[in-house]
Amino acid sequence: MNLLLALAFATAAPLDTATFAGGCFWSMERAFDQVDGVVSVTVGYTGGHTTHPSYEQVSTGLTGHLESVQVVFDPRKTTYERLVDAFWHDIDPTQADGQFCDHGDEYRTAIFYRDSAQHRAAAASRRALEGRFGQTIATKIVRATEFYPAEEYHQHYYRKNPIRYGMYRVACGRDRRLAEVWGAAAPHAEGRSTMRDTKPSDAELRQSLTPLQYQVTQHEATEQAFHNEYWDNHRAGIYVDVVSGEPLFSSLDKFESGTGWPSFTRPLEDANIHQKTDRSLFMVRTEVRSAHADSHLGHLFDDGPPPTGLRYCINSAALRFIPVERLQAEGYERYLPLFQTAQR
Repeated sequence: MNLLLALAFATAAPLDTATFAGGCFWSMERAFDQVDGVVSVTVGYTGGHTTHPSYEQVSTGLTGHLESVQVVFDPRKTTYERLVDAFWHDIDPTQADGQFCDHGDEYRTAIFYRDSAQHRAAAASRRALEGRFGQTIATKIVRATEFYPAEEYHQHYYRKNPIRYGMYRVACGRDRRLAEVWGAAAPHAEGRSTMRDTKPSDAELRQSLTPLQYQVTQHEATEQAFHNEYWDNHRAGIYVDVVSGEPLFSSLDKFESGTGWPSFTRPLEDANIHQKTDRSLFMVRTEVRSAHADSHLGHLFDDGPPPTGLRYCINSAALRFIPVERLQAEGYERYLPLFQTAQR
């Protein structure tokens, strides 16, 4: 080893590690990425009893693991206490059954300490919060155990899929609840993050969507009948907004209307559908839009079959289809029971 390299090695401060569970690990990763002095953030699973668990296993809530982040940081540039503070301000510490719209044991919050110093700092910060909120804090403080990195497609998800991540965060109500919990201390300061409540810019949409998807969802265009992706799709699964990923329709409610466009008797989630009067083309129709992304989807008519008598006539270009076998992997496992019941 040459002398300069040896001196550099000798004087370099060792890096430290902190581990936190704060609900959806996509959001927690982004929060710590913003902190000066953080070297890396890895999403994964810890706190449970299953070795080398998969996302599908953790999602059952039976492994004991929590969705977590492992933060490697430079103690010369930031402190463990600073990371704990960033953690608190990006969660709702009073929620015991998960975080925001994500419910289940795997979404519970925890601080995993690695030594007595981290334990003391975490415990002191929790006591301070109990005084601030006047109630017991739901977040557990437990000794760190084996941390298992999550699958590659989960790593840096918010960077790889910025639009879908942003709309998920808005739809989940994370930022709205953070503002309610923390007020002026909500995560807007240096080192903290908040995802916008506004729609992605036109430039972002043009980049992420195909020309047809862009014209349909943003400028109310209509795709060609019988020459679109899903008009004759008969696979089991759900249809989500191509922009935001919010769940819109189910194959269980899809029927052959003979129109050449995907047709459904009802939405999968009423709250994700917005109706608007459309007076274009010299007629009055009911336009259907997604509630969060405000994407144009199609139109609603009253000539559908029982039990609703409705026909949601939807453009394939406004949708993305997720087959049943991919629901859990893509975070829509809450809809699996619908298809299991239908198969009985």
